[in-house]
Amino acid sequence: MNDFQAIADLVEIQALQAEFTDAVMMRDGDRLANLFTPDGALRMPNVPIELVGREQITAGREELQARWDFFVQNTHPGSIRIDGDTATGRALMHEIVRLKDGLEGLNYAIYHDRYRRTADGWRFTERVYEVRYVDTSPLGGSAPRDAQDRTAFTAPADAERLARTAAALAARGFAVEVLDGAAAARVRIRELIPVGAAVFTAASETLRLSGIDEDLNTDDRYRSVRSRVLAMNRTTEADDIRRLLAAPDVAVGSVAAVTETGSLVIASASGSQLPGNAGGAGQAIWVVGAQKVVPDLACAQRRLEEHVLPLEDTRSLAAYGQPSAVNQVLVLNAPTRFSRGTVLLLREAIGY
Repeated sequence: MNDFQAIADLVEIQALQAEFTDAVMMRDGDRLANLFTPDGALRMPNVPIELVGREQITAGREELQARWDFFVQNTHPGSIRIDGDTATGRALMHEIVRLKDGLEGLNYAIYHDRYRRTADGWRFTERVYEVRYVDTSPLGGSAPRDAQDRTAFTAPADAERLARTAAALAARGFAVEVLDGAAAARVRIRELIPVGAAVFTAASETLRLSGIDEDLNTDDRYRSVRSRVLAMNRTTEADDIRRLLAAPDVAVGSVAAVTETGSLVIASASGSQLPGNAGGAGQAIWVVGAQKVVPDLACAQRRLEEHVLPLEDTRSLAAYGQPSAVNQVLVLNAPTRFSRGTVLLLREAIGY
C-alpha cells in the first residue's frame, strides 16, 4: 500500500465517523445502519444496549431517539491505525442531551472502533461506547421549537402519561381525579364546593370554555368573589380587593403545565390569582386539560413561554387592549399546609 492509499483510507474512515454523527443528528436510521457491515455491532454498556446487525441497529436507534427531548453530538477524530483491509480507531465525543424523563446534562465519551474495507467503502464492524465524564446539572438552554414541535404542547397525553402524572401528584399530597372531560369536571366542581362558599375563579380559558366560570359566578348557591370585585372601586377599595382575592374559601383555576413528576406551574401577569393558589384559599381546585402534561419543570417553562404566553397575549390584547406578560410564576410541588388542593385531570384537551 503506497502513502497516497494510506492517506485516502484515513480520510475515508474519518468521514465515516462524521457520517455516523450526521445520521444520528438527522435521525436517519437507514443511513446509520448502512454505515456498519451486515454483522456489525454497536455496543453501549452504560445504557445498556448491544445491537448486532443492521436490523437491530435501526430498531435500537429508534428506541433511543424516542427517549430524547433533544440531543446534540460532536465528533472529534482520534487515533486510526490501518492494517490492510481492516483498521482500528477512536472517536472522541462531546454530547448534550435532555431526555423526556427529565434527565439532562452533558458528557464526554470515546467510541472504540473496528473497521473493514468493503466494496462500498470502509464500514464499522464494531463501535463500543465508553463514557469518560458525565455532568447531570440542569442545562441552561433549550432547543428551538418549530411549528411541528409545538404539537407536543397541544396533543392530549395518552392514558399511560396521565396515570403516571396522577400518581406523582398523589404521592406529593394532592387529591387527584382523572375525568373524561370538561363536562365531567363541570359536574364534579359543583360536588366539591360547599353551598355558601366564597369562590374566586381565576381568568382561565379552561374555565370559560367548559362553562365552569359561568356556573360559579352566576349560581346563587355560591358567593362570587369575582363579581363582587368587579363592582368595587379599584382605587379607593384596593386593599379590600386584595384581601378578597388572597383568601377566598375556594379558588378555582387551571395551570400552564403539570409535570409527570407531580408539579403544577401557574403563571400570572397581575398576580391576583396567585395568593389563593399558594395557600390563601381554604380549598384550591385546578381543572387541567390533558395537553398540559409535560415531562418536567424545564419543559413546563418552555410550554409557558413558547405556547401559553403568545395565546394569552392575543386574548389580552383583544379583551383589554394591552399585551400579557409572565410577571409571576408559581410552582406547587405539594399542597400547602392549611389548604386542600384538588387536581381534576382531564382525558381531553381544553384551553391552552
